[in-house]
Formats: sequence, structure tokens, C-alpha cells
Amino acid sequence: MSEKGFEPLSSQLGIAGTSYRIQLGLINGRWASRLLKGNNVIDSYVYKDEDVQGDYPNQNIIVGWVLRTVAIPNINPHQVMKTTQALVKQAIEKKEQKKVMAPISETKDIKLEKVPESQLKRPQAAGWVKEEGTKTLQELEEEKREAFRERMQYKHEEEAERRGETIHTTRELPSIPKVGSQTSKTCPSCGKDLDWKFCPYCGEKL
Repeated sequence: MSEKGFEPLSSQLGIAGTSYRIQLGLINGRWASRLLKGNNVIDSYVYKDEDVQGDYPNQNIIVGWVLRTVAIPNINPHQVMKTTQALVKQAIEKKEQKKVMAPISETKDIKLEKVPESQLKRPQAAGWVKEEGTKTLQELEEEKREAFRERMQYKHEEEAERRGETIHTTRELPSIPKVGSQTSKTCPSCGKDLDWKFCPYCGEKL
């Protein structure tokens, strides 16, 4: 029988005293064995359901198939049985491993679930970014201090004026506008030279 589609489940173990090797495996999901000599496959055999006991083929049936296939007179059946026992042990262990490992066809279609955006925990950005048009706490405090200094300076000036004192400040007073080509007038009450219709000192009309 052809060995096409043979899936090995054991290594190739030699039969003592011969140049033949036996290997167990599966063909189309059924237990099978093949006999090799050198690089050539001499024969293959697929076991029927009645040839299988439990999870593996009946070892006596394997030995019988080997003895019928190998054309060696006086071959020792005991040596064939020892080789068969080792093959069956390897094949069972390999088959159990294949059951545990999921086939690629079962795993390649698995799709990863997307975690909802609300459940994502993103790292918080370190530091603080100043927004356009906003002022820092330090800038606000500086403005408060500047306003306080101006109020206190104005208050001191008012108190000095009430006491008749002169305070030299760096503040520039607005210039007094002139009225057309009007010449200077003298206040009749206090004698000051002014360009105003009313004296800012005594309030008399000029």
C-alpha cells in the first residue's frame, strides 16, 4: 500500500539483526505503520478498526505484519515485539501532545476584542500647560502688588497736599491745553498768570 499522506507519530526504529526499520503514524486519521530499508519504503499498512485496541493498534498484529513483509528466514519475533513496544509508546505520547496543542486553523480566526475607550487608562500628562489668554498665579499676585503700590502712593500724595507738602513723583501730569491764540490772563484775585477761563486755585472767573 502507498505511504501517501503518512503522518509520522514515532521515530524510525530498527529491528535488531536486520537492516529494516519500522515507523508508526496516521494515514487519513487512521493508525498506520510502514517498513523501511535504507531510504526506501518497502510497505505500508493501515489498521482496521478491529485491529485497534484502545488507543493504539494491537501489537501482535503489528508483529505479524512485519514477519509477513520481511523476507528474512529465522527472524526473531521477540526482537520485532521489542521494537513494536517502543514504537507504540512513542506514538501514544506524540498523539497526546497533538491533542493539547490547538491546530493553526482554530487559532488564526481568533479576533482580539477591542477595549472600550472609556476603560482605557492613559497616563496623565506631566507638568502644566499655560493656555492662551490666561495668567499665572505669580502674574496675578504681581498685578495686585502693583495696584496696591499705586493706591498707597496716591494716598500719600493726598495726605501731603492736605498738609501743604510737595511730593516729587515720577508720574507725569497731563498737559493743560491752550485755548486758541488767547493771551495769558492774570487772576484778579490771586495775581497768578493763567490761560484758563477760571482760576484753578481760587475759582474766580478770568
